[in-house]
Amino acid sequence: MLTGVATRYDLLCEACADLDAPELLDACAGCFDRAEADADLGWRGTPGILRHDRDLGGAWTTTACPVTPLNDHCLAPLPDGWLALTAEGLVEIGGEPRPIGPVDVPPEPPGEWAGHVRGPALYTSGDGRFAAVVTDYGRYGAVVDLASGAVTLALDRQDYHADTTRFPVAFLDAGAGPLVVAATGWNRLDVFDAATGRLLTDRVTSHEENPEHYFDYFFGALRPSPSGRVLLVDGWAWHPVGVPLALDCEAWLAGERHAPEHGRMLADRGYCWNRPMAWIDENTVALQGIGEDEPMLDGVELRDAGADRRIGMFAGPAGQMWGHRGLLYVTAEAGFEVWDPAAGARIGFAAGFRPTAHRDGTFAELGNDRLRIWSSAR
Repeated sequence: MLTGVATRYDLLCEACADLDAPELLDACAGCFDRAEADADLGWRGTPGILRHDRDLGGAWTTTACPVTPLNDHCLAPLPDGWLALTAEGLVEIGGEPRPIGPVDVPPEPPGEWAGHVRGPALYTSGDGRFAAVVTDYGRYGAVVDLASGAVTLALDRQDYHADTTRFPVAFLDAGAGPLVVAATGWNRLDVFDAATGRLLTDRVTSHEENPEHYFDYFFGALRPSPSGRVLLVDGWAWHPVGVPLALDCEAWLAGERHAPEHGRMLADRGYCWNRPMAWIDENTVALQGIGEDEPMLDGVELRDAGADRRIGMFAGPAGQMWGHRGLLYVTAEAGFEVWDPAAGARIGFAAGFRPTAHRDGTFAELGNDRLRIWSSAR
């Protein structure tokens, strides 16, 4: 039962929750935690949303740019600009837009699952050499060399329940050049050399041949930690339940072949996945949606990526989000929000600005023949 003060709440049985003035008892932390862990919890009441808005500061620029991304997931950062996926193909945006050309990804029929519409998405490597064009809630994708426009790797995660998750793909920076992590099946991730498409993680994962390392899990969106050592995974397992994971990429690339099959579970969220998530810092992740089951509260749960425990939560954020130097940035329906996770409060807002891409504290909105950018002072 939410008290209306931030996300503070009392723990009540259903019968007491129906009373106008239930009698509350004090309990020690251990008893409270056990009761909470054993309960099938839902929310009642309304949380308090803390807003301590101040001037955003930073720098704004707006330039003419007659380039139209296919959707809100089709703009991605480059070291000195942006890359857009348009109806004509990839376009590099720095000064004058530079067409790179179409990308050969097998077409897929229109589809929708639980309100999530199948469509294209775009990712770029940190050095700006490569891009991945994939079909979210679909099967196929491709890695492209942006200098030549050539496809270096065709992606196929097969079609078993592919319509339930975003396409799992992410770039990792390595000393010898960028690597790309991508799903090659519903329950399997692999690492490839982005330049050559060479598989670097050959192993056996089938239940028949290697039951010890079989993983009954549907991989979804991937988000590397700031250092790239850990991979945050959004996915689900039967019954179904959303299960965000932390995968040790450093150990995987160092030779621990089955690291992806033994990720650390960060939460158990009934029927809840395909929600925005972000890294606050190297050890803390933000998962959008507060609770253990649908319907969830609009807001963020902070999780310790190394210890599988909730370390905070605050109400309010709803929309695409990014972490940068300890703050959380959210593209909400009304505009752009800056949140301080330590205080659990919104500390800045820009009405009408709805960026869809981020690079090191710089946020970009591309549409209506203009490119609008805000750069943080942090």
